[in-house]
Amino acid sequence: MRPRVTYNAPVVLTFALAAVVVQLLTGPTTGQIDPSSLKSWFVAYPWLVGTRSYVGLFTHVLGHASWDHLIGNFMLILLVGPMLEERYGSVRLLAMIVVTALATGLVNMLFTNHVVLGASGVAFMMILLGSTTNNRRGEVPLTFLAVAALYLGGEIYREFYAHDQISHLTHLVGGVVGAAFGFASASTARAKRRVAGAMLARTGHVP
Repeated sequence: MRPRVTYNAPVVLTFALAAVVVQLLTGPTTGQIDPSSLKSWFVAYPWLVGTRSYVGLFTHVLGHASWDHLIGNFMLILLVGPMLEERYGSVRLLAMIVVTALATGLVNMLFTNHVVLGASGVAFMMILLGSTTNNRRGEVPLTFLAVAALYLGGEIYREFYAHDQISHLTHLVGGVVGAAFGFASASTARAKRRVAGAMLARTGHVP
C-alpha cells in the first residue's frame, strides 16, 4: 500500500503556513516598524489606539522579525503541537492559541512600552501544556517541575539580566497560560471520569 501524506494537525499546520505567508508578504523587521506597512498589522502594541492595535493583540503571533525567529518558534510548535492537537482536539487547541495571543498582547501592553511580535508565547504555552498531559489526581508531574524550572526559570533570569531585545515576559505569560490549561484540562477530565463511573455504577451503562 502506497503511503500518503496527511494534513494530520490542521490547526498547527495552518498556523505555521499562515506565519510563513505573513513573513513572505511583510519581510524582515529592522529597527522601527513603519506604521503604514503591512507588518504593522502583525505587531502587539503597548497601547490601544486605532484598529491596528486591537487587531495586533491577536495577530502578533503570526508576525516575526526574521526567518530565523520564525523557524526557531515553529520548530517547537511543529514538534509539540500535533501531539497536543490529537489529545485536546483542533477546536480546543485553537482556543488555547487565541487566548495565549490575547494574554501575551495584554500583558505586553500593561507592563512594557515596546512592540512585540512572534509566536514565542504560543511555543512556551505548548511546552508547558505538554509537560502536564500525564498528571494524575493530587499529583504534580516531576517533568512539569523540571520544564518549568528550565524554561520559566531561565526566562525570569533573562527578563531581569539579559539585554537582548527579546520579550521574555511574553514567554513567561505563554508558559503560565499553558500550565493553567494543562491542569484545568486534567481536572475537567477527572470530573468527567467520576461522573461516568457514577453513572455506570448506578445504571450499568454510560450515556
